[in-house]
Amino acid sequence: MGGWPGFQVGRTGQAAAGEAPASNERTEELDPAVLSVEDRVKTTMKPKNLLLGCLVMALATTIGMRMHAQSAQPTPPKAAPPRVESAARLTIVVSGGEKETPVENASVYVKYVEGHLIKDKKFELNVKTNHEGTAHIPDAPMGKVLVQVVAEGWKTYGRWFEVTDPKQTLKVHLEKPPKWY
Repeated sequence: MGGWPGFQVGRTGQAAAGEAPASNERTEELDPAVLSVEDRVKTTMKPKNLLLGCLVMALATTIGMRMHAQSAQPTPPKAAPPRVESAARLTIVVSGGEKETPVENASVYVKYVEGHLIKDKKFELNVKTNHEGTAHIPDAPMGKVLVQVVAEGWKTYGRWFEVTDPKQTLKVHLEKPPKWY
């Protein structure tokens, strides 16, 4: 039995007392791994690489500190830009019931087609009504538009309108749905 000192190479597959061996082949097993030459050699980082690594770390720290200093300066609060009234603003007023109560949070869909030489483009806008039942469509198209209104607890509404004025107001009246028995 040869090998490195402290390590043994032995026979495996030997049968227990009174049993025949599984094969006549000799197999070897190694106990712990053998040390290689590289395990005994200690290397240190070359001074050139060590200096380069320190410079990179110092540069990263300096850049990080400068970025933090720039972001720490207080910025003056910006004033809100003045509201400019759009030239073409379509207003849709949604009311419902016998008392003409405003319908809040109704979805208003405005669909229209822009005609082009080759292919027409279809557009759809979706807005919600406010607590007064009013929805505003900025930069509204001129011409024929389809207005559809969907609100919970009300009958769905849809109708084609002809928009001729840039600041036109469309009035939509919703009805209660019929009772189901």
